Parts: sequence; C-alpha cells; structure tokens
Amino acid sequence: MIKPTLRGLLAAALFALPLTTPAAAAPAEVLPLADAVAALPAGVESRDGYTRVAFRHWVDADRDSCNTRMEVLIAESLVEPTVEAGCRVTAGEWWSYYDEVTVIEPGGLDIDHMVPLAESWDSGASAWTPERREAYANDLTAERSLVAVTARTNRSKSDQDPAEWLPPAAGAHCTYAVDWVATKLRWQLTVDDTERIALEELAADCDGQTVEYEPAP
Repeated sequence: MIKPTLRGLLAAALFALPLTTPAAAAPAEVLPLADAVAALPAGVESRDGYTRVAFRHWVDADRDSCNTRMEVLIAESLVEPTVEAGCRVTAGEWWSYYDEVTVIEPGGLDIDHMVPLAESWDSGASAWTPERREAYANDLTAERSLVAVTARTNRSKSDQDPAEWLPPAAGAHCTYAVDWVATKLRWQLTVDDTERIALEELAADCDGQTVEYEPAP
C-alpha cells in the first residue's frame, strides 16, 4: 500500500502570481524511472551556509487556519480525521509507507520533506530566493513532496540521500525512488555521482516504474 492520491487544491497561494489570473501549471512529464534518473542535472554538493531557518516552513499559505503540517495530516488520513479548533488534528489513520506501519495518533508522525531541506540546499536551493525556498518547504501541490511517516523513520533518514538511507521496508524502495526522483526533477535539484549511482541501482530493480512530475513554477 502506498500513500493516498491527490491532495486537492491545497495551498495554491504559494505559487499564484499577484495578478487576477494565476500562473498556468507546466504540463506533467512522464518518464521511465531509469530515464528520469538520467535526466537529473549533475552537480557538486555543498552545504556551505546552510541553516534550516532559510526555509520558512509549516506556513498557513491559504489562511484557512491549517498550517502545512495539518494540511498533510488531513489530506493523507485514510479515514475522516478529527480536526479541532484552530485546525488541530487529533485523530485519524495514516499509512507510513517507509516502514509499512499504520498510525492512529498524529503525535507519532512527522511530515517528511521527501528531499530534505539540507539536501535541497546542497543541490541548488542555496541559490534560490527566500520565497522559492518557502514554496519548496510547503509544497502541497505535488503529493510526493511531503509525506506523513513515523517519527522514528523520518529521524533515522535525517538529511541523507538514497546513497546513504533507504526506507526500512524493502517493499517501499521503488516508491521511494520514484518519489525522490520526481521531487528532484520538479525543482531541478542536482545529484552528485554517488547519489546517481544509488538511484541507477534502484531503477534497475524497479522495472516498469515511471516518474510523473510537474516542473515547479
């Protein structure tokens, strides 16, 4: 089982231009996983100057009282979640696909940035504007960008790339590879040689998998 599909029209304000007509979305790209890995831009990673506060995250972009964390919890719950005053999610049911665990207490979940903030910095986000980093850190318009998973797996992953960490559930590896590559392509984030080799090895074991993504505005 993998995470549920489609988050609806959440947080469109992150990418809308301050005009009467919103920016048109770029058309979706669909590639076999191996071809998608080959399409990733190459780069040399550098963490110089990184600080987490460079990415303003868990904002309430559409001003509906629900910040990004709560939006993901609501969207990914497999049952109707309990949402109390101030958009506080207190109950629901979630599938943490990294370790194939069902969670019913939201306090046991972290919202993972598929490509961690530090890794995105290393891979090109250091050159972005603060506004684009905020858009990245709260990307609700692409369901692969953010995922509710058990806190222990998220903290085990930390800021590591697939050459250093994969989900503990072997059955999750192909989904994870697709999600990682889709996120990097969406934001045109680079990969270094070690990361590319790891992704190529994953792709070789994930025959038939495709990557679908929309380039970020």
